[in-house]
Amino acid sequence: MPAPTLPRRQLEARLARFEAEHAVRTCMNRYMVLCDALDAASPLDELAGLFTRDAVWEGIGEKYAASFGRIEGRKAIRAMFAKYMTEPAHFAINVHFLTSELIDVTGSSTATGSWVMLQTSTFATGASHLNAARLTVDFRRGKAGVWRMAHFRTENLFSRPVDAWNKADPLPVPD
Repeated sequence: MPAPTLPRRQLEARLARFEAEHAVRTCMNRYMVLCDALDAASPLDELAGLFTRDAVWEGIGEKYAASFGRIEGRKAIRAMFAKYMTEPAHFAINVHFLTSELIDVTGSSTATGSWVMLQTSTFATGASHLNAARLTVDFRRGKAGVWRMAHFRTENLFSRPVDAWNKADPLPVPD
């Protein structure tokens, strides 16, 4: 028995939702790639351009509200990231892992994404840190069809110093 054929309007709506989810995922991925390599040569305008002009970036919850606070507007978000663009780089190693993704497209121009993030960092000082956070991000599609972050929220789940991530010791393997 053949599968029922959906009306064209339903197919177009599903396709639009899938395309929106893909655009949101692509925006978030690019943000993480740029944050992983944040140094003096980072494309700061591209990073800031991932946010709407009136965007909000904020740390929420006790730990991240105190550490990061609330930054309003693309220009202020750009200035916040510029503080990390130093020589030597603030991060010697910085890798973000995203999981538990859920993207909810709520209309033709709005969506909310949530992820659990694990961040493994070694700083220029040599200290290493492991952080887990819950990210909740509202996205908005602009007039040109580009999806950008409108409200980025990060809430710490746990943080702890780590002895070292990248020791020169050989990897242990069975004989």
